[in-house]
Amino acid sequence: MNEKQIPFRNVFWLGFFACVLLAWWVMFDMSLSMGLDLIGRPGMMAEKMRGMDPSMGMPMPMARFTPVFGMWAIMMAAMMLPTMVPTLRSYEDLMISADGTRAGWLGVVLGYMIIWLVFAAAIASVQLLLLYQGIVDMLGIAKSKAVSVALLVAVGAFQFTRMKELCHGVCHSPSLYFLGKWKPGFMGGVRMGLGLGAFCVGCCWGFMALGFVGGVMSLLWMGAATLFMVLEKLPQIGQRVTKPMGILLILGGGVLAVAG
Repeated sequence: MNEKQIPFRNVFWLGFFACVLLAWWVMFDMSLSMGLDLIGRPGMMAEKMRGMDPSMGMPMPMARFTPVFGMWAIMMAAMMLPTMVPTLRSYEDLMISADGTRAGWLGVVLGYMIIWLVFAAAIASVQLLLLYQGIVDMLGIAKSKAVSVALLVAVGAFQFTRMKELCHGVCHSPSLYFLGKWKPGFMGGVRMGLGLGAFCVGCCWGFMALGFVGGVMSLLWMGAATLFMVLEKLPQIGQRVTKPMGILLILGGGVLAVAG
């Protein structure tokens, strides 16, 4: 990458981080408009919303697919784009040593986000199913302590599985994925981004599901989950935090189970 390309590179990175900040701002604004505080605790208005019955026929945006999908889509951008930084830096290394291009870089981002948008549609559907079954409330918070305990233990146990190990291996070392699956150009970047996104969903789906424990609009949960997923993908420490987090989640489920 020569000196003339550096300002051009900076424009792309600034645009990337501007998208991340915009997504977080939209989530912050949505959270406040729903009556939640800065860490997602419901105020008076939100408590009233939690008690609404979706079968009453009243106009309730969070009981319809489009608003719920939109919320999850923005949430995926806010939470998952920051985890792409090591991947995109690995691709930039190949712009020097191979035939990577800035169009390919954008293609990787696009492919990655397409997969997470598909996941957003799937988990939005799950949330509505749970809502109409009376398992979660209008804010996406599990009504039963047993459901929260089961989620914490299940996601904690997943941290020790072979699938987690395989998916995390790709997310943790994207350069090896690029070397094995390298395809040039924009469409090549999209195809690689789709593959990386699929492995990332396989690695991180559990932390999305944990939103049903504390509320899918909780900024505290979003921030904590994003921080951990970023740490998990860092080459220096990623392998050291996966299993300890699994232990913490299982212990958290145990503590919640015996709590009054």
